[in-house]
Amino acid sequence: MKKLSLILVSLIIIVLLNFHFNKNDKNFTSKGKAQVIDGDTIKINGDKIRFGGIDAPETSYLGKQQMCYHDQNEIVCGKLSTEKLIEKINNNIVSCKQEKNNDSYGRIIAECFVNKESLSKFMVRSGYAFDYPKYSKKKYAEDEKYARNNNLGIWNMKFEYPWVWRKKIREGKNE
Repeated sequence: MKKLSLILVSLIIIVLLNFHFNKNDKNFTSKGKAQVIDGDTIKINGDKIRFGGIDAPETSYLGKQQMCYHDQNEIVCGKLSTEKLIEKINNNIVSCKQEKNNDSYGRIIAECFVNKESLSKFMVRSGYAFDYPKYSKKKYAEDEKYARNNNLGIWNMKFEYPWVWRKKIREGKNE
């Protein structure tokens, strides 16, 4: 009985310490296997997480897909961006550091990492997402410049920035 009590108390202490350290870990607020929604949005443990400071081509916005053009071929560039993020994450655990506020759709805004590498930086630097100056304070501007200068990803195609394309769709100018 004494051994059982000692084991039980030890387990309670371990659980409480684990809870305390996880609760106070300000670095990562979401961690787990990710489901990729598109090139800048994932879902972890049921939470939709939007990468802060970047913007990727749309897979679906108001029922439309964002297109890019390469050698007169029409390409669903949102799908390319999504596939690149799926490939990068693979089956790895994703850790996200949440920003202060959620976006207007209620999604968590965060910077997410795989093996300590920023997914936002990776997506922009490989040319499948863009620095979103309205929100980034140009955090990823050098990565975008690198991708543009090296014609990486979508930079080797004709495209519109996602925020420009969405505005045209909202205004009915891109039917």
